[in-house]
Amino acid sequence: MTGTVRLDLHVHSAHSPDSSLRLEEIVDHLPEAGLRGFALTDHNTVAGHRELALLAARHPELFLVPGVEVSTLEGHLLVYGVGELPPIHRSVTETIAWVREHGGIPVLAHPFRLSHGVGRAVAREARVPAVESVNGHNSARANANARSVAAHRKLGATGGSDAHVARDIGRAYTDFPGSASTPRELLDALASGLTSAGGRSLTWSGRLRVGARTLARLARRGFRPI
Repeated sequence: MTGTVRLDLHVHSAHSPDSSLRLEEIVDHLPEAGLRGFALTDHNTVAGHRELALLAARHPELFLVPGVEVSTLEGHLLVYGVGELPPIHRSVTETIAWVREHGGIPVLAHPFRLSHGVGRAVAREARVPAVESVNGHNSARANANARSVAAHRKLGATGGSDAHVARDIGRAYTDFPGSASTPRELLDALASGLTSAGGRSLTWSGRLRVGARTLARLARRGFRPI
């Protein structure tokens, strides 16, 4: 799509318990993936935000967006534009309210994933401006269901690779209007539902690969859930 700014809105770094990606490594892979930037969405932590801000100062040509992936009682929620960690392990409704009160933007993460997705009932009612409609670690069916809900509710669509390793960066992406020229303008477009999503779902072989990697990392952290 021409006249757009393309970002990967779902990337995990070594600040997440299930990733070893360094922030500089992510930045190095952006040109290869055709991206102008990414959102850092580590699990239940904003510990990488300071390092991200330093990188943003060194790379003014890029859009480096602070975010977080929050564990709620129903499933995972992506949050953008907040400087502190939202409360975790509360209802998705309560978490979304907190995010909005603190000037952030809540987006449903992979809502139809069997693990960590909020499910259809929540996806149909949650007070969000957008739904992650293409997740690079989802099945084609799960992504299709997310796209359907976003379209039915006339919400924005986002895409994110859900990358935990460099090879996956940019597997899914979000297109913003080309008129957005600052991170704040990108967030305003996201809050207004003006984004679209693209990318690839996981094949069966890819799901087996990711499943094996996830199981190994789960074992290393003593089978503690995120």
